Amino acid sequence: MIDEIIADARERMEKSLHSLESAFNKIRTGRAHPGILDSVMVNYYGTETPIQQVANITIEDARTIAVTPWEKNLLGDVEKAIMKSDLGLNPSNNGDVIRLPMPALTEETRKEYTKQAKQEAENGRIAVRNIRRDANSQTKDLLKEKAISEDEERKAEQDIQKLTDSFIAQIDAKYDEKEVDLLTI
Repeated sequence: MIDEIIADARERMEKSLHSLESAFNKIRTGRAHPGILDSVMVNYYGTETPIQQVANITIEDARTIAVTPWEKNLLGDVEKAIMKSDLGLNPSNNGDVIRLPMPALTEETRKEYTKQAKQEAENGRIAVRNIRRDANSQTKDLLKEKAISEDEERKAEQDIQKLTDSFIAQIDAKYDEKEVDLLTI
């Protein structure tokens, strides 16, 4: 029973970490990386489809992303989808390929994106702590039902705390990495 609670908490904490990573991918840095387009959805024959499923995304140089739709007639739809996304990118279309030059970040935008990254990291920490609280309350419920002893409950809480500390350390490391990425010119 306790193992199931801890396994469930671990799984949910991993999902929180993945969610944080995808949130960090949406915060653009001065360098080009294809992950910035992960949230862009293209209208593909009436269905909202992720851009990765309708186009090839490549990096031309440090500051340029090239998007080549699989079908020529999707060029306009892909370009519209990129403009509608609030990524602050201005696509240029040459009839075959859409190029996305990454504008250089000003000091002010760097600080703003760093604040945004800090908030996302804090949201991740809060999610992990909420999962810890849920797991601890489940072990307390088992103790009330006399399904486990007080020693088992204490040991479970220690294991859950170690798991929580581990995931919070991972979140802090990811934030530090993103912060360095944002502040590097």
